[in-house]
Amino acid sequence: MKDTVSGCPIEDVMRLLSGRWPTLLIYYLSNGPKRFSELRRDNPKISQRMLTLELRELEAAGIVSRTIYPGVPARVDYELTADGRELVPLLNALGDWWGALRQRRRTAAAQPHQEGAGDGAPIPYRAALATPPGTAE
Repeated sequence: MKDTVSGCPIEDVMRLLSGRWPTLLIYYLSNGPKRFSELRRDNPKISQRMLTLELRELEAAGIVSRTIYPGVPARVDYELTADGRELVPLLNALGDWWGALRQRRRTAAAQPHQEGAGDGAPIPYRAALATPPGTAE
């Protein structure tokens, strides 16, 4: 994996988990080991090449382990490592957050807007990026 530009660990995490497939693969593997063909069925729009690349990257990061069983053809199982299993509650929390945000936005869109209401008014983007508490400017 490339070095971070900012030195922030979140940048590394986002680089690893960004894109369409890594979080979905972790989600599908959260229920236990799966064979390559099962992961293809779970993700029918991913190409074989992309699935292979994504699994290799997750394996290199220590998120997924690969077990090869001898035979013709060889059977290959993928499963989350202990570190990968630690990601599952975090991804579930992100999913819950997104669902709640979408519901709030739907509810707000259905209600007439009142100028100066104050309650639930959106925070300007720049204000949301203000210096975190406890840090000096």
